[in-house]
Amino acid sequence: MKCSSLALATALVAAALPAAAAAVDPAPVVAAERAFAADGLALGVRDSFLKHSAPEGIVLAPDPTLARAAFEKPAPKGPDLVWWPLWAGIARSADLGFTTGPYTLGGKPAAWYFTVWAKQPDGSWKWLFDGGPPSDTTGAAPKDSPVAYARLSAKQAGSPARAMTEVSRAESALAAAARKDVKGAYLAHIATDARVVGSKAKPPADRAALEAELDTRPQVIVFSPLGGSASSAGDLAWTYGNAHWTTAEGQDRRGHYVRIWRNDAGGWRLLYDQLLAVPPPKPS
Repeated sequence: MKCSSLALATALVAAALPAAAAAVDPAPVVAAERAFAADGLALGVRDSFLKHSAPEGIVLAPDPTLARAAFEKPAPKGPDLVWWPLWAGIARSADLGFTTGPYTLGGKPAAWYFTVWAKQPDGSWKWLFDGGPPSDTTGAAPKDSPVAYARLSAKQAGSPARAMTEVSRAESALAAAARKDVKGAYLAHIATDARVVGSKAKPPADRAALEAELDTRPQVIVFSPLGGSASSAGDLAWTYGNAHWTTAEGQDRRGHYVRIWRNDAGGWRLLYDQLLAVPPPKPS
């Protein structure tokens, strides 16, 4: 009887595992992004961005600025801005996630967006960051296409504070290495399914394209962190900061990085990284 009971209990636990795993997926984040996009078309950029941003949500204008300050002044609706998610990820605690995909402006292909989302105390989702790279949209899947999901983390730090301490160490190591060899620094920290963007090329779809994207970056970059946050499970985090470099022509340039870190079996790895350059000042 004891063996039968144990077998039954084991079977029940095994049957419950797939359902539990299936419950943790980025579907709520994708739904929030689609609602945001629908409002973007109906309300215009300003009103939709204000409606869906968290109080601490930021945009690059061109430096990190609270969205509510950036969109404080009334503005006309403007041309139609249409975007849709094609790749998304979420924390195991289902309270932090992201999506990315192409967008059109006034009916014309434009670039790619990237949004970081956080679940609010009332259960709603609001974005913490919105801003994407100038990546080519040629060949991107059309609107309403299935969304690919990034795999879940393998480990959990147990708390946001501990996660951010660990991520800060990883960022410091990457920054130290990037002062000598940017490509090598990234290759030592990226996940096997990572996406690295920032140039006008298509978002990399494989390792060769990812390394080609890294080749478009300066050989040396000075990174300095500004902020970010982690999931309550301590398995997913986002960070952003400053980036400074010198061009081959000797010009000083600057920009910002935005990253997603995932707690993988081998430690924290970069799942997503974008480097966004601040346009140089126009000649007077």
